[in-house]
Amino acid sequence: MDSSAIADRRQLRRKLGFWRIVAVLLLVALGFALYRFVSGDLPDTRGPQIARVTISGLIQDDPELLERLKKIRDNDQVKALIVSISSTGGTTYGGERIFKAIRAVAAKKPVVSDIRTVAASAGYMIATAGDDIVAGDTSITGSIGVIFQYPQVNDLLDKVGVSLDEIKSAPLKAEPSPFHPASEDAKNMIRNMVMDSYAWFVDLVADRRKLPREEVLKLADGSIFTGRQALQNKLIDTLGGEDEILAYLETRKVKKDLPIVDWKREDKTSSFFWPGAASWLLNRLGYDDLIKGESLQKIMTDKLFLDGLLSVWQGAAN
Repeated sequence: MDSSAIADRRQLRRKLGFWRIVAVLLLVALGFALYRFVSGDLPDTRGPQIARVTISGLIQDDPELLERLKKIRDNDQVKALIVSISSTGGTTYGGERIFKAIRAVAAKKPVVSDIRTVAASAGYMIATAGDDIVAGDTSITGSIGVIFQYPQVNDLLDKVGVSLDEIKSAPLKAEPSPFHPASEDAKNMIRNMVMDSYAWFVDLVADRRKLPREEVLKLADGSIFTGRQALQNKLIDTLGGEDEILAYLETRKVKKDLPIVDWKREDKTSSFFWPGAASWLLNRLGYDDLIKGESLQKIMTDKLFLDGLLSVWQGAAN
C-alpha cells in the first residue's frame, strides 16, 4: 500500500472518529431525561404528592434550599411538606431564613417537622416552623440559646516572638480580637448582641409553641431533651414517625396514600446537563476510553463554571 493510500485511510479514520463523537453526544442529549430519571436528581412533580425535604448537618444561609422551598410552596401538586431534620444547629441567621421560608410554605399547605436523631439549637428553631412537630422517643432536641465564640492566639504569638500593633478609629472596632483579651466593653457589646438574639429565639419558641414566655425561659438555659422529655415540656406535639405524620396530615385533609417524594438538593451538574449525562452514557456505550467520564465531568463543571475571567495554571496532576 502506497503512502497516499495510507494517508487517505488515516484521514477517513479521523473523520469517522469525529462523527462517532458527534453521534455519541447526540445520544447523550436524547438520553438526558432518562439519565436524570434514573439518577433521581429531580423530584417527580407530575402528580399530587407530599413533598419531603431533609435538612442535615451545619445549618447556614442556604440559597439553594430556600429556592427549593419556594418551588414547593408554589407547586399546586404538592399537598403538604415534611421537613426531616438531623442537625445539631448552626448559624442563627441561617436558621432564621430557613424558618421564614418554611412558614411561607405553611401559609399555603400543611407542614410537619420530623425530628430524627437530633434537632437542637438552630435545628429546633427550624422545627418550630412546622404546624406539627414529631420526634422519636430518644431523639435529641432543645438547646434553646445563642453562643458566640472567638479564638485567642496571643499566648502562641508570644511564644514564637510575634507581636501585632494596631491603630483603629474606636476602641470597639474589630472587637473581639484573637490577638488580645477582650476588654470589658467589648465583652459587654458581644453579650448584648447574644442576649438580643437569645430574646428573639425565646419569643419565637413562645409564639410557635403557644407557651408563656416565662415557661420558655425556664427551658431555654441550653438544656437538651429527649423526645419524651420534649413532649412533657410541650416543645413537640407527637412521639412517633411516618405513621404519626400521615395521621396528622389526614386531619388537615391530606390523603395519607399520597406518595412521599423527596425533593433533594440538585448537584452542581444540574445547571448544565452534559457532564453527568455524558459520563453515564459514555461508560455504558463502551466509549470510556475515548475520554474518561470523571475527566469529562471535571472539564465541563470545574472549567466552564468558574466565576469570572481567570488566568490560572494547573499542573497535570490536577
